[in-house]
Amino acid sequence: MTAPTPDTPHHFDLIGVGSPIMDLLARVPEEFLATVAGEKGGMVLVDTPEMEALVSRLPEPPTEIPGGSAANTAQFAARLGLRTTFLGKLGNDEIATAYRGHFAEAGIEGTHFKAGDLANARCLSLITPDSQRTMRTNLAAAMTLRPDEISSADFAGCRHAHMEGYLFFNPALATAVVDSVRAAGTRLSVDLASFEVVRVARDWIFGQLRKGIDVVFANEDEVRALFETEEPYDALARRLASFGGTACVKLGKDGAWIAHGEELHRIPPILVEDPVDTTGAGDAWAAGFLYGHLRAWPVAKAGALGSVLGAATVRHIGHALPAAEWERIRGLVPALAGA
Repeated sequence: MTAPTPDTPHHFDLIGVGSPIMDLLARVPEEFLATVAGEKGGMVLVDTPEMEALVSRLPEPPTEIPGGSAANTAQFAARLGLRTTFLGKLGNDEIATAYRGHFAEAGIEGTHFKAGDLANARCLSLITPDSQRTMRTNLAAAMTLRPDEISSADFAGCRHAHMEGYLFFNPALATAVVDSVRAAGTRLSVDLASFEVVRVARDWIFGQLRKGIDVVFANEDEVRALFETEEPYDALARRLASFGGTACVKLGKDGAWIAHGEELHRIPPILVEDPVDTTGAGDAWAAGFLYGHLRAWPVAKAGALGSVLGAATVRHIGHALPAAEWERIRGLVPALAGA
């Protein structure tokens, strides 16, 4: 598939598709975590009453940051300057109102949100002094998005759709999304999200790869779960690209491999001596790549911008970067484009 041209008229450059989850970041002592059921460092789904009980016991009110994999990518893309919107189901509470407000502040247009009858999805991240995160997630309204609520009209006027792999847990919904994207003539990228997702949805993923996906993002665990092999990552990137799209295999602090057709590029990492938090770094990498991709940059340059955003993200708690950091990053874009 050829790279998109930057001058095609569309109302939106990018529409993210996924669960709009409000991240609640809370620093807690080890003694607090000892009162929470489950293993330290894990992620457990909880219902609304349990979430409310946990939040009410926090030593201090949590910091709210809008999250969700595709939502993170949409936010980073908007901060870079792409015209961006988002498709997902918000709740009916103050958290949903705040989420919409954060997105508007980031420059993301909000008319593609669906409205649910439950509370908004939340993920409570309990951060202990050793910087480890223990997460409790309540999907609430986000998990009530139905296939019959999705149509090609949702993607009309959108140049590119970016979908998070967590939707693959609901194959009927994921199929409704990709079918609607294709019917609208919109390009598609997917992030495979986690090796657990890949193990559950391998057959579905391969079926969609055969139908054509423009860009696939996978980390080292996800790509190995997909092909069930210990082959080197460059070979796995080539295998993923053999379906006809662009394959981006993200390796964290070790950089990335990008394959497209006969091209294969090693993207060097930007080393961070004292990383603070890796949350959202892969989503940021995807946003940097998609910015360059939608500006018709060569794939290696797009990958280099992905590395810039990923490195910036791990230097901060959460994925919300300060204004000065965004000014620095946007200042690097012209040089990267012309390098």
